[in-house]
This record gives sequence, structure tokens and C-alpha cells, in this order.
Amino acid sequence: MLPRTYEGQDCNLARSLEVIGERWSLLIVRSALLGVKRFDGFLGTLQIARNVLTNRLGRLVDLGILERVPYQDKPVRYEYPLTPMGRDLTTAVLALMQWGDRNLPTEDGPPRRAEHIGCDGHVHVRPVCDGCAREVHGEEVAVRRLR
Repeated sequence: MLPRTYEGQDCNLARSLEVIGERWSLLIVRSALLGVKRFDGFLGTLQIARNVLTNRLGRLVDLGILERVPYQDKPVRYEYPLTPMGRDLTTAVLALMQWGDRNLPTEDGPPRRAEHIGCDGHVHVRPVCDGCAREVHGEEVAVRRLR
């Protein structure tokens, strides 16, 4: 059985998974990227148990992915907008969506498509070399230990 944490692993992917690797956390981020901000909105779109949602929202706030902002006084209710750190997960979410579209296709095609708000063009995540500015493919990438 795998441990629940990645303690002792010197790995940037493991460090990231500690924050967003749990299924509901990433789906909450996806919903927030789609514009959901309120508890009931997350509850309705995700069909998640209330206690699990409360727990995950609290953790994402504590980690700096979402912030907790009151929008009503009596009773006090909160919205959970993405922070800049949370919005920075857009690339990761889009990359996972693209991977799923390519490798786990459905008969009806993708349920969502990322579009550029400025021109409605399709948005794709592509790795680009900062040395030659050329798009690179998986077989052309080597991950090397730096320390």
C-alpha cells in the first residue's frame, strides 16, 4: 500500500500532488476555473458529500489555492474564488483535459473545450523549448535531476 504523503521524496511532482493530487481537490479547482464560487454551486456541479466539500474547500483555502470571501451577512455565507496561485493551475487542468481527450475518448467527443476569450480559438497546452522556441514532443524530453 502506498503512503498517503510523499515525505522524503525530493520531487516537484510529488510536492504538487500533496496540494492538488486528491481527486476532489482538482475537480473543485476545475469547477472554480469554470466560474463556480459558492458552496452550493460546487455541491450541485460535483455531487460531492457536504462534509467532504467543506473539508476540501478548507484545505484549498489553507494552501492558498482559493480564498474565502464573505458575500452575505445574515447568515454569513462565503464565496471561494481562485487566488493567483489557483488560477495558475489552468495549464495543468488543460493538459489533463487534453490528455483525456486523446487517450480516453468518448463516442460523443469531448464534453468541454478550452477557448481563448479574445477570439474564441481553441486553447492547447504544448511544451515549448525555451532555447529554440520549438514545440517538443514527449519522446524529445528528458527530465534530469538538478541536485
